[in-house]
Amino acid sequence: MNRKTARILLLMLLTGFMASAQDPHFSQFYANRLYLNPAFAGVDKCPKLTLNYRNQYPTLGVYETFSASYDQYVSALHGGLGVLVMRDEAANGALNLTEASLIYSYHLNISRKFTLLTGFQATFRQRGLDFNALTFPDQIDPFYGFVRPTNEIPPDQPTNQHVDISVGLLGYGENYYFGVSGHHLTEPNEAFFTESKLPFKLTVHGGASIPVGRKRLANSTQSYLIPNVVYQRQGNVGQLTLGLSFNRGFITGGLAYRNSETNPDAIVAIVGITPPNWPFQFGYSYDFTISNFGGGGNGAHEISLSYRFKCITRTRRAQELKCPTF
Repeated sequence: MNRKTARILLLMLLTGFMASAQDPHFSQFYANRLYLNPAFAGVDKCPKLTLNYRNQYPTLGVYETFSASYDQYVSALHGGLGVLVMRDEAANGALNLTEASLIYSYHLNISRKFTLLTGFQATFRQRGLDFNALTFPDQIDPFYGFVRPTNEIPPDQPTNQHVDISVGLLGYGENYYFGVSGHHLTEPNEAFFTESKLPFKLTVHGGASIPVGRKRLANSTQSYLIPNVVYQRQGNVGQLTLGLSFNRGFITGGLAYRNSETNPDAIVAIVGITPPNWPFQFGYSYDFTISNFGGGGNGAHEISLSYRFKCITRTRRAQELKCPTF
């Protein structure tokens, strides 16, 4: 590790300790729907397994996030059940976060054309700090680098554990959807040294699936234009993402623009593939960072993979939610 990278990592870690904690971020919101809003559990009716991976600022190797989720509709419960596991690592694992969530979503068919879902999520969170993996300014020798012992004092407890609660609401019709979710209702303390509460996070999202052109034949492929918007606010930080995707057949492609309240953040290029007659869906996106920190190829790669199992229920299915899955 060179000195420039070490100084950047140290600055990021110190900034994280002094400021309020923030949640890990995914650009492919609708490819990780349980993380976006717990009300999504069971929305596909059939069981679904989803894997997500994000590597932010790959030239520095400082942020990696892994996510796995499973959900399905259970007719006896009139709703969906879901499990979500997430692992976030910063500074090559020096600062890490592990989450395991259980989710239930109640499905209510208001009419033949509108469905309302209400989600509840209980999460076990553990944040850990590997103090020995950190480097500090007093360890630097002008000739030999990081060779001196540090005078910094490690925390008494290198791990922080707690239970968190989140809720969500989702409504959708034939060609539109909207939702709102609230995460971290308990605002737990995540500090290692002093108090630092995890702020409440509000998410508002929505979009539409608009048919483009007319199908000339009964078995021809219909194209869709899919605009979507996601606004998130956590603590004193707000972020708006505007996206537009185009779907035809087995391929989906689109662009999104992400902006914070103080400056533009990134332009996201997204592509998704659903092979015909296959239960797999694959998505890839890249964040082109346009903020002041965007030099040196400091974007973000993100990959999603989902597998849809055959339905195990024979109950009458409600209409499926049409939203951008990549």
